[in-house]
Amino acid sequence: MIVDVIIPSYKPGKKFIQLIESLERQTRPVNKIIVMNTEEKYFDMLVSQGRFLELHPRLEVRHLSIREFDHGKTRNRGVKRSQADIFVCMTQDAVPADEHLVEELTDSLMQADNIAVAYARQLPDENCGIIENYTRKFNYPEESRIKGKEDLPKLGIKTYFCSNVCAAYRRDVFDTLGGFVNKTVFNEDMIYAAKAVQAGYKIAYAAKARVIHSHNYTAAQQFHRNFDLGVSHAQYPDVFSGVPAESEGIKLVKDTVKYLAKEKPGLIFRLFTQSAAKYAGYLMGKKYRKLPEWFVKKCSTSAYFWER
Repeated sequence: MIVDVIIPSYKPGKKFIQLIESLERQTRPVNKIIVMNTEEKYFDMLVSQGRFLELHPRLEVRHLSIREFDHGKTRNRGVKRSQADIFVCMTQDAVPADEHLVEELTDSLMQADNIAVAYARQLPDENCGIIENYTRKFNYPEESRIKGKEDLPKLGIKTYFCSNVCAAYRRDVFDTLGGFVNKTVFNEDMIYAAKAVQAGYKIAYAAKARVIHSHNYTAAQQFHRNFDLGVSHAQYPDVFSGVPAESEGIKLVKDTVKYLAKEKPGLIFRLFTQSAAKYAGYLMGKKYRKLPEWFVKKCSTSAYFWER
């Protein structure tokens, strides 16, 4: 079994170096680490600090401009550079929790012939805030599971949940389904997962495959991210129209309020502020076609996406 890893990068730093070093120590060896780097000058700053490429011979780095980057197309370009049976998509700020990540992830993917993708559990970083910490536990529980079309009535949009922060894909199925969408501001992983489920494949959540990954976003940052989430839902109604996302968001807020009421009641107001920003961003993103272009650029995380 040959496994490659594909990582889009932009201004890579300390966590990126930790990620590369950890991937080189995995119990299931990684054949090649393909880095699709945005803006060569920022990668050069990393390389100039030492013999980085010489010390990490498994790296294959390809550079693109910020205007070229797209969440789907850039990853597709990375996949084309791989001849592996399985490829793992990761982000530059996700660090394996141990040396068994790739083994656990690929074993979960290969446990049945009809599994198209397996995604890892995300654990909070040591500096993670209490609200984000609980969100990680909500979205990434301790129990593994396999999801398919039959789960849609019960799980709704959660059936399609998958994250390219760390996810392993069967190359043959990926090619059969046409890969990631080539143009999306966000959510290429869930769009692919939905396509796989609708085609009769399964999605595996591999709880024993663990990465350290979390963010302490401000309310404004939550707004921008959820604006792009809403845009992706509006652009792909065939995927998302039949499985509304709002109910899952409401459940998360209710559960977090109960948790904070016991642990840190003073943070409930912050939760409501962040949740309001998320919901406002999501609703506006879904209605982006009715908004002026300059305003859409201001709301999105990527103005260059709209210029393309």
